Amino acid sequence: MKRSPSPAQLKELRHQLASAISDAKAYNVPAICTGLGLHEGDTDEAMRSRYKYAISRVTEVPAADLLSVVRTYLAENEHFALSEALAKIEEASGPTITDLTRKRIIDLYGEFPVCTEQEPIEFFKALWPIATMLEADQIPGISRTLEEAIFQHTVRNYDWDNKDVLKAIGLPAMSQRQFFRFLAASVHPMAQNHERQAVMVGEINEHLKHDGFALKIVKRISGSPVYEVQTAQLGMPNDEAITASLVAFNPTDIGARWQAAQDRRLTDPSGAITLSRTLLEDVCKWILHEAGDTSDADKDELPALYRKLAKAMSLAPDDHTEAIFKQILGGCSAIVEGLGALRNKLSDAHSPGPKRARPMSRPCGTCRRSIWRNGPIPRRDMERATGGG
Repeated sequence: MKRSPSPAQLKELRHQLASAISDAKAYNVPAICTGLGLHEGDTDEAMRSRYKYAISRVTEVPAADLLSVVRTYLAENEHFALSEALAKIEEASGPTITDLTRKRIIDLYGEFPVCTEQEPIEFFKALWPIATMLEADQIPGISRTLEEAIFQHTVRNYDWDNKDVLKAIGLPAMSQRQFFRFLAASVHPMAQNHERQAVMVGEINEHLKHDGFALKIVKRISGSPVYEVQTAQLGMPNDEAITASLVAFNPTDIGARWQAAQDRRLTDPSGAITLSRTLLEDVCKWILHEAGDTSDADKDELPALYRKLAKAMSLAPDDHTEAIFKQILGGCSAIVEGLGALRNKLSDAHSPGPKRARPMSRPCGTCRRSIWRNGPIPRRDMERATGGG
């Protein structure tokens, strides 16, 4: 539902538009105003005060027309603060992330470099006009730009971490558009190496998914993925019912496999497909085991497993004479065959069945967070952690 701007938002938008206009030379201000459809005035008035000249005319613009006037100005001129004020109004009517999600994501940047493949100051300058933005918390008697403040506290004194820089820039309160732009830039292949990029995307998406967003691949540069934040489906309507059934059936293996497949839908679709196939193998083997099947199901691939299951439960099309039953059950077989073909012959797509020894708890989360903060884990350490040779 479209929301009308609040009086405070309209006041801020008028102020920023007048400020943007008054940044021009005094003799150009009247022409800029008339170009936006504002009433005419003389140069002498603009010479006395560019801002007063502009604000007196911007105030006359009806609220219903103000956004259109601002868009017209921004179509030909850049002005960060004005763009921010407009963006906050425009995005209020659409899906948004919560302040809690924003805080949790910013917290992720507290213990690692915001970029590893370029100088941080250059990274920030590409996203914000820090050379002209003034530091919010000014020292009495000292006025300095954000660029000067960042250099002072990250190069000379080194007493700001990334969270301090982002707070000084104002990221927690910036528009969602700018916040998403920052996220995309921080995982760009020009900013992060491949290993760190993959881990960062996974960590950020863990928080974005709760509000219906995700970093998604939009293109590739020299084989490396480039991401943007886009809306994402939170799940299917029957997710909760399926989850409850599978957890009740077997929480430690099948239920956990299903949850892992759900978690990978956004960040690792091919991995989710592999897990889906493995999950289906799990279910087939468990049912065959409960049904007393004594054949060596561990050697069977998914299609053969399903054929055994269909026979054991009278779900094979040949077990029925009604055409409609044959059609439905034949469709089930076709779905299983298709899913099996998607990840056929991949070693991590096969379930060892219910008779296996209980595996060790895998340190995936620990490894992922370690890469996030410290870089890739050496191969020998990974092998020691997982028991590999």
